[in-house]
Amino acid sequence: MPLPQPPKAVIFDCDGVLVDSEGPTFALLLTNLAQHGLPLTLHALETDYIGGTIETVATRARAAGANLPTTWVADFYTEMYAMLANGTPLMAGVPGLLDRLDAAKIPFAVASNGSSQKMQITLGQHGLLPRFRAALSGPEIGAPKPAPDVFLAAAKACGAAPAECVVIEDSPTGARAALAAHIPCLGYAPHGPDTATAKALTDLNIPLFHSMDDLPRLLTL
Repeated sequence: MPLPQPPKAVIFDCDGVLVDSEGPTFALLLTNLAQHGLPLTLHALETDYIGGTIETVATRARAAGANLPTTWVADFYTEMYAMLANGTPLMAGVPGLLDRLDAAKIPFAVASNGSSQKMQITLGQHGLLPRFRAALSGPEIGAPKPAPDVFLAAAKACGAAPAECVVIEDSPTGARAALAAHIPCLGYAPHGPDTATAKALTDLNIPLFHSMDDLPRLLTL
């Protein structure tokens, strides 16, 4: 799917794209699931569990033998939110990229499978939320990724047709949602092309980039 040059709007995933929240969250999940009888490697977690919601993690973990209490989802959210509130750094290059988009008068939105509360914690601690045309949660609109709905809603909020936008994603689940929405997608792979998620993005024919500093050139800003 060809990239619009330049796009009329840019739609970002949140975790792992705008904020560096995935590493600590993955570590917390690995520890928690092991305590409930499901030891996993990081590769297995990224391959089999990540990209959906915490609710889908719970469903898959129980199916794999984890002994999770009925309150596990709410309990994990509480633990995760407290951890993220203690400090969640932005991904390198994000502030400068948003400045370039503002200078080019290109609106941007965030569309996440995380909750609004999570975005308030992570993006909110940096004062960035008011800069986005919209900050939308797929589960909260009733259709988490890989359904296309959250990306289509973000495009509408930016006043742009889907084909005029570009999605920035770091997960194959999110990339599939962009493809289903018929929105061109770029895959952010800050740790290089050889990670499980980067390889999965490549399998979907999503072009990869490795630094936010590359985006102005790729978007023809």
